[in-house]
Amino acid sequence: MGPDPAPLPPDLADAIEGARVRLGLLASTVLYFPVIGSTNDVAAAVAARGGGCEGVVVVADEQTAGRGRRGREWFSPPGSGLYVSTVLMPGRARHQPARATMLLTLSAGVALAEAVETATALRVDLKWPNDLFVARRKLAGILAEAAGVERAPQPIVLGYGINISPMAYPPALRDRATSLETEAGHPVDRALVLVESLAAVARRYDELLDGRFDAILDAWRLRAPSAVGARVTWAGSAGPVAGVTAGVDDDGALRVSVDGRVERIVAGEITWL
Repeated sequence: MGPDPAPLPPDLADAIEGARVRLGLLASTVLYFPVIGSTNDVAAAVAARGGGCEGVVVVADEQTAGRGRRGREWFSPPGSGLYVSTVLMPGRARHQPARATMLLTLSAGVALAEAVETATALRVDLKWPNDLFVARRKLAGILAEAAGVERAPQPIVLGYGINISPMAYPPALRDRATSLETEAGHPVDRALVLVESLAAVARRYDELLDGRFDAILDAWRLRAPSAVGARVTWAGSAGPVAGVTAGVDDDGALRVSVDGRVERIVAGEITWL
């Protein structure tokens, strides 16, 4: 698993303890690292060991090999963001476990948007499948990955990164990324953001396990204006395909209208125009 975890900083420890009643299964164990390669990798290693891994939370102050969707690097400098992963098992949902697993990323998006709004009063938009935006700039991202463990229900590592403080973004991100403090115009309490994010994820996770999928989808659709009427392109089997978004279906797939028909996008690279 790499380096040993360090003691949880007092501000984070106190905040988690104060919110314990709202965290459900989450954060019964919290592993904190000042520096780590990837919180998702640490969480996956925990899941591989089995036995009580559900709800384990990994927090880092810096990632040297953080990653986003499709293997992209997630810029994770020290002291600037919140980098968190937790082990969940949506496959043990009481109803339609496969659907619960498919909706995990959208559920987490709703939860993080709610958490940011609670902690900062900033209005957050969601973009399919896993990004949070404020004022057209990316604030946070989500990465759900199978833990690589062959057992049922399969552990899923849910990782997320939230930009807290202004940072020196790489040139490719300079015009596309933002942070809570940049948008709010004042310092933001990272401990508050952490506990509100964990509490919101726990609440929406309970909805997944209970089969309350409509509540999650309705909340996601309300926060995702680009899911309807936005122009997108992607690589089809015969070359580039262009269309207009037409919402998400009940399994969380993006629907795109193309020349009078509707394509269903489950995965892959979408370019938003």
